[in-house]
Amino acid sequence: MNVREDANRPSILIVEDEAALSLLLTYNLEAEGYRVERCDRGDEAELLLAESPPDLVILDWMLPGVSGLEICRRLRAREVTRGLPVIMLTARGDEGERIRGLSVGADDYVVKPFSVPELMARVRALLRRASPERIAGRLAAGDIELDRETRRVRRGGREIHLGPTEFRLLDYLLEKPGRIFTRAQLLDAVWGMSAEIDERTVDVHVGRLRRALSRGRETDPIRTVRGAGYGFDEMFGRA
Repeated sequence: MNVREDANRPSILIVEDEAALSLLLTYNLEAEGYRVERCDRGDEAELLLAESPPDLVILDWMLPGVSGLEICRRLRAREVTRGLPVIMLTARGDEGERIRGLSVGADDYVVKPFSVPELMARVRALLRRASPERIAGRLAAGDIELDRETRRVRRGGREIHLGPTEFRLLDYLLEKPGRIFTRAQLLDAVWGMSAEIDERTVDVHVGRLRRALSRGRETDPIRTVRGAGYGFDEMFGRA
């Protein structure tokens, strides 16, 4: 990837002191194509935010140094970061705490433990709202089109009816044509690392997606690489 392409990717700062969770979020966000920086202290986050504000912040409530709540309050008090999208992560799930988090300016509030695919969807939604030109609302390859806003998929003039899991799977593969993902990577990205399901479940849903996308003599856009995994064929629609 060249420098210009890298600069065009939205940047996300993760401020989270749980190392395993921070690593999980970094892995999934980078897999979605974002530039990610992370730190585990509130005071360190303030320095990073002052030097170079990202496109979005994922901010834990309880942090060493300075709390996430106070960081959010300070971000909203500064002109340059007043509109910066903030997703607050917290173990506090009662209504009063949610109201408190939103009242200091957080755009969204996610209670731990949470679904990683759901958080990815919230990230996309916030970035789309803040910078609609940066996040594609539609993905297309050949005669296949996926609309993230309406949750609809078409191939040619035919509407394709997909279940929620198959839709997320197609969205993930279609965003990165040519890249082959292992079953474990797809489980993490589509179902979430906490999902207690077997890797063979991926095969089942890929099979369902294939049957929905291709009828008769239509070309199968999903590549299978034996011993590796699955990907969306980067040559699909080019012949």
